[in-house]
Amino acid sequence: MARYIGAIDQGTTSSRFILFDEAGEIVSVAQKEHEQICPRPGWVEHDAAEIWRNTQEVIARALEQASVEARDIAGVGITNQRETIVLWDSRTGEPLANAIVWQDTRVADDVRRFAEDGGQDRFRAKTGLPLATYFSALKLRWLLEHVDGARERAETGRALAGTMDAWIAWNLTGGPRGGLHVTDVTNGSRTQLMDLATLEWDDELLEAFAIPRAILPRIASSSEIYSPIPAPSPLAGVKLAGILGDQQAALVGQTCFEPGEAKNTYGTGCFLLMNTGSEPVPSTAGLVTTVAYRFGAERAAYALEGSIAVAGSVVQWLRDNLGLIERSRDVEALARSVDDNGDVYFVPAFSGLFAPHWDPTARGAIVGLTRYANRGHLARAALEATAYQAREVVEAMEQDAGVALKALRVDGGMVENELLMQFQADILGVPVTRAAIVETTALGAAYAAGLAVGYWQDPGALRRNWRAGARWTPRMPEAERARLYACWRKAVERSRNWA
Repeated sequence: MARYIGAIDQGTTSSRFILFDEAGEIVSVAQKEHEQICPRPGWVEHDAAEIWRNTQEVIARALEQASVEARDIAGVGITNQRETIVLWDSRTGEPLANAIVWQDTRVADDVRRFAEDGGQDRFRAKTGLPLATYFSALKLRWLLEHVDGARERAETGRALAGTMDAWIAWNLTGGPRGGLHVTDVTNGSRTQLMDLATLEWDDELLEAFAIPRAILPRIASSSEIYSPIPAPSPLAGVKLAGILGDQQAALVGQTCFEPGEAKNTYGTGCFLLMNTGSEPVPSTAGLVTTVAYRFGAERAAYALEGSIAVAGSVVQWLRDNLGLIERSRDVEALARSVDDNGDVYFVPAFSGLFAPHWDPTARGAIVGLTRYANRGHLARAALEATAYQAREVVEAMEQDAGVALKALRVDGGMVENELLMQFQADILGVPVTRAAIVETTALGAAYAAGLAVGYWQDPGALRRNWRAGARWTPRMPEAERARLYACWRKAVERSRNWA
């Protein structure tokens, strides 16, 4: 029997390949960052060809590090940055333009124009999503309208499009030599082109956004055998058997399989998902309704999600744009150099405000500055911003779901920051638990693939793998919690109606 499951984790800032064993422990990992391309204010792009090269490199390195061969691997899953869209030539495999990243705001004017007919929630009943720069449909429409020859190629069968999972899957399974054009229900649900009820591309939506159906991938389950991987890949013969958008993958990795169970992932952005069961729950509080996962032929599970555009990327901004720290991990020590935030509040609305505000006019703001404030206060305010934003989402989720959050499972790169996690517990007023295996996004993709190929028999086996790694309980007095949060809300208002 094959000993391992592999996961391709194609994220916003890097691509990784991780091998897991049956206990969900990491056997080997390789990672490589890719360039963040920002040609104009509000524009964020990736070179999809660079990402594919990096993906091939990290697969080879991870296998070599562990002396593992393809025959040792039972299956491979993909997890990915979700709303980022790429358009490519179906014959050459070359991208027709840089991929437009989920953080990109270039379609803000299109959002306003589309909202003039039916409002921001024009498509929410069918898709679970408001009109926003975040989702893929308007980005793909922009590519078809602005890239020379793109629409002509799309209409003559020379172009394909998809989110990053589809790009990786197509290349992994052969590319121009018969590659499989496939995505899963979780990624499909983030495009604003899929009907949540039918789990298929919707003709009305395709017409509204002027997207040819033929360029889009087949929508499949999150856990099924899609195709064996052909040579010359070092994974030749291994079955590609799982695809999940990154936040849904983290939900699966945290084994939140029961309605009411929730997780928060602290990565480039911050994403809180609550499993709502086999029926989609409409949001009235600024959240989105999304597909959580679908295993094989079973009914899909749905989730409520609160998406925060900027979390870990604010630390990168402190490092790269301001030079306040040399390495991202140095931010905690700098923040601990002061006793509190010095009454400084940082609203990192670099791409507008996502949930629960959905305000593309907002821009980043640092408020409360006095001569007393120093770089330590700025670092602390940047970290605290993530926790405040998470509280806004939790409050919206409690309103939509009608239940109070009792505890929060957390994962992602920022959960190693003890100061942030304690402040998160303090500002929420509930315990925060970090999983022992923090790479839950990649683990979720591995779980999906492993279920499809029989490496794990059922979700119960995955539940038995989960264990807590650390736990933080609230220590802040209620009056201080209320005061800080009220000041944060004032700062948010200062950031709005800027652009």
